[in-house]
Amino acid sequence: MTVEEIIESFYNGRPTFEDAEWLKNFRAICQETVKICMEINTVYHTPEEIVELMSKLTGKKVDSSFRMYPPFYADFGKNITFGKNIFLNSGCKFQDQGGITIGDNSLIGHNVVLATINHSLNPADNRKISYAPIKIGNNVWIGSNATILQGVTIGDWAVVAAGAVVTKNVEPYTIVGGVPAKFIKAVGKRQ
Repeated sequence: MTVEEIIESFYNGRPTFEDAEWLKNFRAICQETVKICMEINTVYHTPEEIVELMSKLTGKKVDSSFRMYPPFYADFGKNITFGKNIFLNSGCKFQDQGGITIGDNSLIGHNVVLATINHSLNPADNRKISYAPIKIGNNVWIGSNATILQGVTIGDWAVVAAGAVVTKNVEPYTIVGGVPAKFIKAVGKRQ
């Protein structure tokens, strides 16, 4: 079973945990992710080595302009896509099974959580898991300790205030903040 097949299964009614082959492959990817995150977080690495490790983590070539201050945490790793000139500050936590895409020139503050998974509240569903991607546009700034929830798209040049919990899409060229995050004001468009 390939990584792509596992990712596809998240969106198409993931097999139950009783599916031994699926579970074995899924757990192997998660354990590889834990191992890579431990390597990133426990030993000093040059910026070039961080790019190499993040490429291994995501299974995709990460641009040499990528910068990050560890520690960094992910649960799956293979469903993250970074644009160019991205900066992640320390303590970020990516729950990426549902997919995380971060556009060019975006800045992610300390301790930001990106969570692409949710569970049903209906007891009859036995906490069935649902997945939805997070899409962060170009030139976005996410402040420290913000949480972005599943299915949210953040438009280009938007700003998410520190400590915000974003549950709905954020329009381009806007600032949002609060719990849950609400529109604060528009920001000027670049000439």
